[in-house]
Amino acid sequence: MDNIEFLNHNYFFLLLFIPFVLIYNNYKSFTNESFFYFPQFNLIPNSNFLKVFIKKSQIWVKILSLTLIIIALARPQSVKISDETLKKEGIDIIISIDVSSSMLAEDFKPNRLEAAKNVAIDFVSNRYNDRFGIVVYAGESYTQCPLTTDHTIVKNQLKIVKDGIIEDGTAIGMGLATSVSRLKESISKSKVIILLTDGENNTGFIDPITAVDLAIESNIKVYTIGVGSIGQAPYPTLDFFGRPTYVDVDVKIDEDLLIKIAEMTDGKYFRATDNNKLIEIYNENENLEKTEIEEIKYYNKDERFEIFALIALILLFISYSLKFTFLRGI
Repeated sequence: MDNIEFLNHNYFFLLLFIPFVLIYNNYKSFTNESFFYFPQFNLIPNSNFLKVFIKKSQIWVKILSLTLIIIALARPQSVKISDETLKKEGIDIIISIDVSSSMLAEDFKPNRLEAAKNVAIDFVSNRYNDRFGIVVYAGESYTQCPLTTDHTIVKNQLKIVKDGIIEDGTAIGMGLATSVSRLKESISKSKVIILLTDGENNTGFIDPITAVDLAIESNIKVYTIGVGSIGQAPYPTLDFFGRPTYVDVDVKIDEDLLIKIAEMTDGKYFRATDNNKLIEIYNENENLEKTEIEEIKYYNKDERFEIFALIALILLFISYSLKFTFLRGI
């Protein structure tokens, strides 16, 4: 089924000027200054009727051309809507990633944040039928990518996740609450949040346990992952002279909170101390309960402005060709 849509429909307001063009033409019809010169029959002695008729029709040809140009500027597109519905088994999963500055520690290679992103990308690639979304949080949280079955979009959005975009800190409650809000309308039997952090809840106006209660109400399981080596981790910084250097920082993960979040939602807590352990954790989540989801494929858009522009140019070419040939002297 094909529908016609206009991308720049505001251009249709230009059609309001066409009556003024006609008024202007009538006002100037007795002078040679008119852009749309419109002679009267009684002003053309011994004129050929066909030539006079064609001459008189020039204004309407130009008006039609102007209308077609306006339609072309409005960018008409044909939209083919597919009625095909695909049914498949899958899970709705939100990946919630801590992007606080501590995620730059390099006890993971190249650092915690990049390692988390890379493993998440591989995880998405191996789960063909699941819907994924991305939430990032630090001192506040936001949705990087809403739930979608388009894994290419999800992976591209994971690649551009970085630190420093939002206020620093670790607001676990806000990260979890935002993730719940992306899943609460889902009809999937299995709704999962994979919440990854390397720290302790130290900011945000939503308490983590309050966010857990919201997850329980929506029947959402939360799998928590604490990221960080045991003891201390090298953290990149600058010395007094602005040169890159490293300092050892203590690894502080609120494991008690992460365990409580997982247990209250029938999820599970994992501790990742290096890249390999993080990969193992994601692989362990392969056997989650699945449910049938429907995916409706739409959209095949084709530009259609070219035909309107082409017809307008042809009409103008014919009009001006006649003016300087067949209608010369009238």
